[in-house]
Amino acid sequence: MTIKEFRQSIFIEYPPIGLSEPLCAMWYSQKGDWDKAHNIAQDISNELGSWIHAHLHRVEGDISNAGYWYRKANRPPHSGSTETEAEEIIQYIIQKEREVV
Repeated sequence: MTIKEFRQSIFIEYPPIGLSEPLCAMWYSQKGDWDKAHNIAQDISNELGSWIHAHLHRVEGDISNAGYWYRKANRPPHSGSTETEAEEIIQYIIQKEREVV
C-alpha cells in the first residue's frame, strides 16, 4: 500500500481488507474513531504499538499518559502537530511493511 492509497481509503466505510493492525489503528484514528483505534493499538505489543498508543493519547489530550507510551516506544514525545505525527507514523508503517515484502 502507498501513502496515497492509504489516504484514499479513508473515504470508504471500512478499512481495506488485509490492512495490518498498525495501519488499521491509524486508519480508524484518521476516520476520527479514537476508541476503535485505541482498542487496536492496545493489542499491538511492540514499540510501534506503543508509538501509536502515545499518539492517540496525545490526540486525546492526555499528555502524561502519552509520555508513558512514548517511553515504552523508546521515542521522545513528539513536538509537532498531531496531524504531522500521524503522517510520520503512517509513512513509517508503510515503509516498514514494504521492507518485509
